[in-house]
Amino acid sequence: MTIRLESGTCPSGIIRQIVNNEIRARDTNHLITGRLLTYPDSNGRVDTWATDAAWNGRNFECYFCPREFQNLRNLNQHLQSPVHEQKIYHCPHCATKFKLFSGLVQHVESESCGIARFRDVKMAMDRLTSNLTRMIDC
Repeated sequence: MTIRLESGTCPSGIIRQIVNNEIRARDTNHLITGRLLTYPDSNGRVDTWATDAAWNGRNFECYFCPREFQNLRNLNQHLQSPVHEQKIYHCPHCATKFKLFSGLVQHVESESCGIARFRDVKMAMDRLTSNLTRMIDC
């Protein structure tokens, strides 16, 4: 469910930034969110788009990393992905950091570090995901 919301494909209109805002608003003790000086724009989506100026004579080149793409459409998909976003989530047990809430959810569910054994963490994660579920209809 969280992956679908973050991808922006849910008919509810919920996107990654809304998920981040909701989680940050509920995680007031920063159990799973980092204490950042600034967060991505909370008023909506910040879009970065490439133009034909990204052509380097061979491929379309990302402005932020060395990746190259054969067409502008693929470069723009790359720019809209979370690849260049901050890692705002972390596991409270092993401190592994994640860019997406869904990454943290998968980490907890996989039980790779043993965090899911802690009843309080499981209940907190269930509350966060159930709050997101109530917001949608997809």
